[in-house]
Amino acid sequence: MAASRFIKDTGLTVRMTTVMFLLAGLFVALVVGIMYAVGWGYAPIVAIAGIGVAFWQWWSSDKVAMRAMRAREVTPEEAPELHGMIDRLCALADMPKPRVGISDMAVPNAFATGRSPDRAVVCVTTGILQRLDAEELEGVLAHELSHVAHRDVLVMTLASSAGIAAGLLMRGARFGAMGRSRNNNAMPAVLAALLVSAVVYAVSFLLLRVLSRYRELSADRAGAYLTFKPAALASALQKISGDAAAIPQKDLRANPAASALCIVPAIRGTSLAGLFATHPPLEKRLEQLARVQAELGRPTDPGA
Repeated sequence: MAASRFIKDTGLTVRMTTVMFLLAGLFVALVVGIMYAVGWGYAPIVAIAGIGVAFWQWWSSDKVAMRAMRAREVTPEEAPELHGMIDRLCALADMPKPRVGISDMAVPNAFATGRSPDRAVVCVTTGILQRLDAEELEGVLAHELSHVAHRDVLVMTLASSAGIAAGLLMRGARFGAMGRSRNNNAMPAVLAALLVSAVVYAVSFLLLRVLSRYRELSADRAGAYLTFKPAALASALQKISGDAAAIPQKDLRANPAASALCIVPAIRGTSLAGLFATHPPLEKRLEQLARVQAELGRPTDPGA
């Protein structure tokens, strides 16, 4: 994790390391399987394609997420209050200040992205700026800054490349099958490669969601301990979740990948409990914040 005053989370570190180790092994199995299917003569092409996908995901992660959420970077002159709040939180957390962005979306939300702390972006929607008061917004921003400090945004970006590469290389295997269709002995190898690709995609899909749910709880804890105002973050989560549910489906056009980065799901369906959820249930997040409130010795606000 990056050096900062955010509380350390060994559980998050272990989960990130485990996910990256498992996905790296699966990715190697995927590339080898595709090579076996399309022929070893194509090995350099397959290897370059796999590495290229991972590199592109890492290099352009901030641009892709910003574009998906219709966001733009803003200067201190354009958003002085927002920059001022992030300046104070970064000073409190003893961490470098990320870039700041605003997304022109009615749904209240926020997210952090970027390949490193130096290239990180913390972005909020116009909806959240209009809906939350100063303490609630501070809690949300502290949550997002903890993602940057813990580097889980980078891990999520790299890990997601395995699933994307699996989809692309499955197509490559099908093209390879077409080129070797006259040789019936090649079909078992092609089918095996397709099976490996499907398994890699499914496993990466599930691992990312398990990690995503835990990292949200970790960011809630870290942000609450930094600001000493867990009730404010709890209130913000309730407002954001309630407003998102009330916005018409046609207004929820966020990219599913970007949705996983948001403080609450930016699209419907990802808030469902179970293996396919990118976020923990709201009730679980509020219970954790209530425990933090008790630990800090502050009376719980019944309205939060």
